[in-house]
Amino acid sequence: MSAALLMTATTACNKPAPQADEEIIEQQDYHSTTGIFDIDALEALGRVSSPCVSPDGKKVLYGISYESVPQNRSNNELWVMNVDGSEQTRITKTAKSESNAVWIEEGKRIAFLYPDADGKPQVWAMAPDGSDRKQLSKEENGIQGFLFSPDEKKVVMIGNVKYSRNADDIYPDLPKATGRVIDDLMYKHWDEWVTEIPHPFVGNFDGNAITDVADIMIDEPYESPMKPFGGVESFAWTPDSKSLVYTSRKKTGLEYAISTNSDLYLYDLESKNTRNLTEGMMGYDTNPAFSPDGKYMAWLSMERDGYEADKNRLFIMDMATGAKTDLTVDWDYTIEEFAWNPNSQKIWFIAYHQGVAPVFEIDINTKAVATVAEGMVDYTSLSVVDESTLITMNHSMLRPNEVYSVTNGTPAKQLTDVNGKIFAQLEMPTVEKRMVPTTDGKEMLTWVIYPPKFDKTKKYPAILYCQGGPQSAVSQFWSYRWNFALMASNDYIIIAPNRRGVPGFGTEWEEQISKDYPGQNMRDYLSAVDYMKQEPFIDAEHIGATGASYGGFSVYWLAGNHDGRFAALLAHAGIFNIEAQYLETEEMWFANWDMGGAYWEKDNAIAQRTFANSPHRFVDRWTTPIMISHGEYDYRILASQGMAAFNAAKLRGIPAEMVIYPDENHWILKPQNAIMWQRLFFRWFDKWLKPAAEKAEK
Repeated sequence: MSAALLMTATTACNKPAPQADEEIIEQQDYHSTTGIFDIDALEALGRVSSPCVSPDGKKVLYGISYESVPQNRSNNELWVMNVDGSEQTRITKTAKSESNAVWIEEGKRIAFLYPDADGKPQVWAMAPDGSDRKQLSKEENGIQGFLFSPDEKKVVMIGNVKYSRNADDIYPDLPKATGRVIDDLMYKHWDEWVTEIPHPFVGNFDGNAITDVADIMIDEPYESPMKPFGGVESFAWTPDSKSLVYTSRKKTGLEYAISTNSDLYLYDLESKNTRNLTEGMMGYDTNPAFSPDGKYMAWLSMERDGYEADKNRLFIMDMATGAKTDLTVDWDYTIEEFAWNPNSQKIWFIAYHQGVAPVFEIDINTKAVATVAEGMVDYTSLSVVDESTLITMNHSMLRPNEVYSVTNGTPAKQLTDVNGKIFAQLEMPTVEKRMVPTTDGKEMLTWVIYPPKFDKTKKYPAILYCQGGPQSAVSQFWSYRWNFALMASNDYIIIAPNRRGVPGFGTEWEEQISKDYPGQNMRDYLSAVDYMKQEPFIDAEHIGATGASYGGFSVYWLAGNHDGRFAALLAHAGIFNIEAQYLETEEMWFANWDMGGAYWEKDNAIAQRTFANSPHRFVDRWTTPIMISHGEYDYRILASQGMAAFNAAKLRGIPAEMVIYPDENHWILKPQNAIMWQRLFFRWFDKWLKPAAEKAEK
């Protein structure tokens, strides 16, 4: 979600003019000089997002954002096209991003977020051609998201309320004191000190303005939606617009830090009474959505408290009887997102399955699952046209998102080609699926990405990709940071194993990694490397390994346990010292579940095994050059973890380099930092994995 900054226009019905020091970001006029996918091509790509079908099923609203390297920021603009992909029209041209765009008034207007004159995001509306822009909300601190009721007479908005105590709350006579008074856990989260938390506010809407805004969780210091990723999908209006379901984990401090037990609460606007709909369901309960006929509510539910990577089950509740049904009790995969079919008898959903993310549908009566759209791609986003047709997006390791139409029984139809002119100039890598034998007698799907113009008679250096999460899919994902096409285009063969712990291969495969960080998944990595280096086109003496977060942990662990397989390593935002990480991180449920408990639990054999195998305990075996990067706003894995690893390498006499980003979090998001990171990535690996080329240049 884009937090927009500043604009000059007020509520007048005209497009706002950009600030003098802000330029409108346009698509770059990209011309390749090499014919190979490079960093400049990556940065020039338009990023397609959020397709939304109009109520009459005839139009699609979507966003395209571009980055400006000189301005070091991105900007999102809105487009509209016919549902068949024709008449694609840009409807905004501003210096700040329009976001959260949806259709209202039966498709006669579009509502969206945009900043007011003070730089606070507010709800605006405009005609479908971009004219007649009006500011609808005037909240002092701005809002982060909104959802209109079905009758459009109400709107729930996400705002912030004060949470922690500052120095001047306790000592008003010390207005310049900066200390934060902390007496419980969850005082920081991901990349911020928790001074405010999101709350839902409901206001009236008369077609021209949102008024009478009130907090529906008065005197309750609880998040709704839940940080860091929760948004308007955390809310659902009942079809009669009389009640609102919201998602919340009604806990604070220590209780919040050790629990994933969120619930769905039904709030009656007239009586102001609240009822817990999922009481007794102990894991995450999220993403409520009512069937079009109002008889059922569907949602995603995890079973176990404290396990954030538990199987996401698809549940429905009969609203008349309260009966709950797990539709996916016989489906051994975790659901990512879903949408009701207009017939209220089927639900479309996306789930990782055997290394890709197809679209499926499930019958709520028989629980039968059928595949709707598949291929060597990942689908994402579901917007309904009618009982047989969806508007969605898909991407692969070789192409970013484009908008597609999916109709049961027919191949997916591509509607947009935002980046076609760029890719038409380039020869891209190729992707192959390999099945690698593992040490415990199973087979592991491993993606192998080959350079453009791959010649099997030559030898290529290779890079092992170690996934983060640890329970994150190694599917046909497209990443602007971990971009396999870019890596392969620099003449590397990329080895990307679906090692133990990733979703898409059943619950047993995914859950094996918990409490076994140094175990089978590490053997899976080594199996993939050993399998691939038998190929004559792999330069077995020049293989690297890289990864971020848990992938960074993997690199640190492999540094002391790879038996000479790797010639260079690169870790971003990784865990180096698990004992320190246990007390430095904020979401303690994650540490307790995956590490097996605290390191002071001497009788806990699982926890003791985890901490005994911390990467920092194997530094005496380090021999391989290593590069380390970290963001100082990373409160999930503190930058001190990277600094400690770097210091250890230097003290051991290992060639090492470190880059610290003082203004980045767990990810690297700013355009110029992203380019810097890519340049450093290839500079490092080229130095150690392409020695012959380096000598030739000299």
